[in-house]
Amino acid sequence: MSNIDPRMPILVGGAQFTQRTAREGKLAQSLSPIDMLARASRGAFADAGIAPQADTVAVVRFTADSPGDQGRLPKRMFRNPPLSLAKRLDVSARRIFYTATGGNTPQWLVNRTAEEIARGECEIALLAGAEYIATLLGAMKQGVDLGWANGPDHDPGSDPEEIGDQRAGTSEYERRYGLHFPVNVYPLFENALRGKAGRTPEQHLKWLGEFFSPFSKVASENPHAWFPMYRTPDEISTPSEKNRFVGYPYTKYLNAVIEVDQAAAVLMTSVAKARELGIAESKWVYLHGCADANDIWHVGERVNYHSSPAIREIGRRAFGMAAIGAADLAVIDLYSCFPSAVQIGCAELGIATDDPRGLTVTGGLPYFGGAGNDYVMHAIVTMMERLRARPGAFGLCTGNGWYVTKHSAGIYSTKPKPGRWERDDPKSYQQGIDAMAHPAFVEQASGPARVETYTVVTDRKSKRFGIVVGRDAEDRRFLAHTPDDDASLDRMMQEDMLGRVGDVTTGPTNLFRFA
Repeated sequence: MSNIDPRMPILVGGAQFTQRTAREGKLAQSLSPIDMLARASRGAFADAGIAPQADTVAVVRFTADSPGDQGRLPKRMFRNPPLSLAKRLDVSARRIFYTATGGNTPQWLVNRTAEEIARGECEIALLAGAEYIATLLGAMKQGVDLGWANGPDHDPGSDPEEIGDQRAGTSEYERRYGLHFPVNVYPLFENALRGKAGRTPEQHLKWLGEFFSPFSKVASENPHAWFPMYRTPDEISTPSEKNRFVGYPYTKYLNAVIEVDQAAAVLMTSVAKARELGIAESKWVYLHGCADANDIWHVGERVNYHSSPAIREIGRRAFGMAAIGAADLAVIDLYSCFPSAVQIGCAELGIATDDPRGLTVTGGLPYFGGAGNDYVMHAIVTMMERLRARPGAFGLCTGNGWYVTKHSAGIYSTKPKPGRWERDDPKSYQQGIDAMAHPAFVEQASGPARVETYTVVTDRKSKRFGIVVGRDAEDRRFLAHTPDDDASLDRMMQEDMLGRVGDVTTGPTNLFRFA
């Protein structure tokens, strides 16, 4: 079509792959993260039908480089991943970006890049990401030196420009209660959602298996999935030796799997540049609508634990920009690190949890693989493939960073977007979200109190501890641990503790005792 705005941003190439050497016991054959990035990137260029070239190269931050405690994972093993990637591809990019942490990042990066292309600030952008924790942890456990830290990609000679919101996901105070681990936080949302749905713990656990089993069915049909196998609802929801509780009420099969080796890349340009390069229009995918926003940053200060004002707002903005509604979508991928994230996304976007269109194109993070910060890049690549096979249909991808904190959405179609490409400035609506009324928070709490939400966290050695988000007599919110005796923790995993009363006392951390 000749009447399309020449500065219209489009996605023209995408590729992904999953490396299985760690699972096969072949660590010595594992590609390095830069090799993985290069392989996915070459695939994206090949998909577009052009040789590697870009003025912008952006890489999604490796999970190992994320802020906070990453255990034994070595940070910044690679000084400048995007520059190392550019050199590997023999691409002379004038802009080299390394992003902030967050599962929202790939979609945020597409949104940001589209705006830059529309403004004429960028011609061809390569966006890529890779996670390599399966190989890295395998090598560390076996004492294998992969040689990455001394290889040619380790230090290309300069630092990247870092983009995105670099704030840590939790405060130091929240860390004392274990809220820096997603497996400890998302169950707090889940129990609150159960209360809102009016289900008993037993009913809800059964429902969770029914809710996520279709995700595994999609993964079983996806050649890139880390676990390409179908799991029945009972298999997912029934605790067993292989499917222990992690953060109650989540069994292992309901948690994102971060120990993967997966990479994906997307190529973006303008309509004018795509024509100049001879990229076939059958490859073009338009970003019709997009938006980015954060919920109130700290988990302890949220409006509640069963909604997301930020997802509600980005849905409104993205659908408005695309001039469609949720009912017009043919394909959907909602960020699925844990079931609570999907339920909240459904509620805020007006999508049923049992929508016959399905809620994932990949299989979701517990089954396709929770490729660290880069999962959504895989979702976008898969979305491109699905939409190319259904010309004119619309698809939605969402991303979620930290703990239902950072959110991004993109609405895609092969159908040309009319007019100029313009989006609402995220700053124009972020202030309203930040200013929303929310409960007062107190660090030191004492006296009569009640439970707002809770979880019991279990490690691989079956050691457990309880976390309570509570309200004191003045209705101020607080965080607390519970006694770690078996009687207390068993009770929390057997009875409905929402709204239960007790007493909280201060100490190194607050301690909540049930009445």
